[in-house]
Amino acid sequence: MSLLYNRKVLLGISGSIAAYKSAHLVREFIKRGAEVQVIITNSAKDFVTPLTLSTLSTRPVYSSFIEDEQKAYGVWNNHVEMGLWADLMVIAPASSNTLSKMTTGACDNLLTAVYLSAKCPVFVALAMDLDMYSNGATSDNLKTLEQRGVVIIDSDYGELASGLVGKGRMAEPEAITKHLEEYLSSTLPLSGKKVLINAGPTHEHLDAVRFLGNNSSGKMGAALAAAARDLGAIVHLVLGPTQATLDLNGIEVTNVTSADEMLRAMISRFTDSSLTVCCAAVSDYRPTVQSEHKIKKTEKGDSLNITLQKTPDILNTLGTMKGENNHLVGFALETQDGEAYAKQKLIKKNASAIVLNTLGKEGVGFETDTNEVSVYTASGKTFCFPLTSKIALGKSLLKLFISEFNLSDA
Repeated sequence: MSLLYNRKVLLGISGSIAAYKSAHLVREFIKRGAEVQVIITNSAKDFVTPLTLSTLSTRPVYSSFIEDEQKAYGVWNNHVEMGLWADLMVIAPASSNTLSKMTTGACDNLLTAVYLSAKCPVFVALAMDLDMYSNGATSDNLKTLEQRGVVIIDSDYGELASGLVGKGRMAEPEAITKHLEEYLSSTLPLSGKKVLINAGPTHEHLDAVRFLGNNSSGKMGAALAAAARDLGAIVHLVLGPTQATLDLNGIEVTNVTSADEMLRAMISRFTDSSLTVCCAAVSDYRPTVQSEHKIKKTEKGDSLNITLQKTPDILNTLGTMKGENNHLVGFALETQDGEAYAKQKLIKKNASAIVLNTLGKEGVGFETDTNEVSVYTASGKTFCFPLTSKIALGKSLLKLFISEFNLSDA
């Protein structure tokens, strides 16, 4: 899966014949799972239509601070919000005129206003004629922009619109996309690192129909997996049976049913993983005897006695295997004395951290879309995360683990 998946990309299009390539660039971004917001200058509309770009991006295309149809309603396009929305900003094509405005801080159109407001990495893909490209003013502008952190995607050598042959052709959309992916790969804190997570319930069968289990949806574990994926990790999710709709794009998934199956799947990948998070709600017991056929209700009595035995302790097993390069996080679900139990579990299981859920609070527990947790680390620190969406919490927890375990430096 592309590292552009789930990224919010601002695509700025300035006036150049190369603007026709921008339609293909939008498609490349969309194919890789990015959200694309297009901003186009008025001169660029002579080369590519907003309707084409809007159709490809499935979003309105903006070109002015106030569009004609907005004037009657007093609505304006907020350049500050756009700059804050984006994960990446790409100006392609970047004409010599737009480069000059970016350098001097000229803010006479929406594109340069958004650029000046952007808090994300900014890329420019150069497009201009040979003499314009080689002019000293252009060279000085590029040096200034590079010093300010703008990433330059150099132009290609080839035939130009003027008929000259030389530097100035905008890089092809595939090359621009590859450049962004390589940039992300080099800057994301978990790039190339392996992260192992388990999630969901386990089902321990009594017979061919019935099982012991719980209502875990797997949403918290899937949120953690998605957050790790978005930070560049190679993620493997061991997932118990769930009917929930989960974002599993770009995540390698092993589906399991029982605690034994989950344990085997976790052991097989644990030693190679920099970070392992045991988030699954594993059944603590299973029937000693599992009937091959459905157990029938009889007339001989009102009760059925079932003997149970413990299932394997996955977190404890992995704790005995943990080496210097393995960081192990466990989840604990408690109804009382949660802090004391979490701290005991931290030591007993040889974990790097324990994430505590306290059942009984509104919005916390199985099948919810929100969660509230406290994190206790082996170094003696405590972190509290108030009630928020599991998706947002997954991102916050991953950032905490990266910081506490120095994963970006490992």
